[in-house]
Amino acid sequence: MPPASPPVEFDRQPPVSNEAEVSVLGGMLIDADAVARAVEFVDDSMFFREGHRRLFRAMSRMFERGQVLDVITVSEELKRAGELDDVGGLEYLASLLDAVPTAANIEYHARIVREKALLRRLIGAAQTIIRDVYEPGVRDVESILDEAEQRVFRVAESHDREGFVWIKEILWPTFERIEKLQESAGGITGVPSGYPDLDRMTTGLQSGDLAIVAARPSMGKTSWVLNVAQTAAIEHNVPVAIFSLEMSKEQLVQRFLCAEGRVDAQKLRRGNLSPDEYQRLAVAAGHLNTAPLWIDDTPAATVLEMRAKARRLKSETDLGMVVIDYMQLMSGPKGSESRVQEVSAISRGLKALARELEVPVVALSQLS
Repeated sequence: MPPASPPVEFDRQPPVSNEAEVSVLGGMLIDADAVARAVEFVDDSMFFREGHRRLFRAMSRMFERGQVLDVITVSEELKRAGELDDVGGLEYLASLLDAVPTAANIEYHARIVREKALLRRLIGAAQTIIRDVYEPGVRDVESILDEAEQRVFRVAESHDREGFVWIKEILWPTFERIEKLQESAGGITGVPSGYPDLDRMTTGLQSGDLAIVAARPSMGKTSWVLNVAQTAAIEHNVPVAIFSLEMSKEQLVQRFLCAEGRVDAQKLRRGNLSPDEYQRLAVAAGHLNTAPLWIDDTPAATVLEMRAKARRLKSETDLGMVVIDYMQLMSGPKGSESRVQEVSAISRGLKALARELEVPVVALSQLS
């Protein structure tokens, strides 16, 4: 009988740059200002060697207290914590100074340390996923998939760590946008909703915004958002992605046909259309046939799934808007203590999606 958990460890050296780690630590010893630059990119967990982790923590503590950093003061700090021998002793601290003549490149070397740490985390996530897959009958496939997505997502999130940007780098792109707004002469600058009063108030659905439309059941939320999507796609040629968690893609297309052809949905379902109505439906089908509308009706989708699919669609088309019907049918991250926390996490994920893809995201929410 084969083993339940086959070996998943790779017989290879994990990604690590000891030279970069030494350069960062040595640079921190040489120049106290270099500490501030280093901590923008790395923390103690990103160092491969345990001694390097302890040394980084000690110097970070001293920097926070405003203390002078040199071989003597750092060795005393480590000695008080009982960690000097673990680091390699006074001799190792002195060797760092010999190995690093300058702290000028500390940011570049810190980025290398960070990149290697992220690769190791990705390997760790992959190994855990492999172990989970080979555990027989412990959990269902959906649970394993969800946890796998979350593990990879956490690694990706830890990579997204931006610092300050000089205003000069933002100024001209912003001014170019202002010029475009001026050219619109007070018109719609975002994606038109098709509702004039709403468009006057919002100047259209703006890129990077998350708009949550909430109402009680059977109040017309889906009809409203489908009208918005239809207006954007057919009248303004804006590519729209629709995640439909409540209705199938066939049901959605029927609603689009009825709305575009101005046909009673009840008569369509009964197969009781007049020749004129059938003709209008055929014309509507022609309009929709070339419309930039994409529908995904995967039930209980997660933010991560939507993010991956929308990102792929964005790379293939000039995606202009994402619609979600509706939030409460989405699956949130595992481990949430309550559904409220789960929905809050979903909201944060959708906002991140809007900002990442630079498109408006319109999400429906049902009030109970």
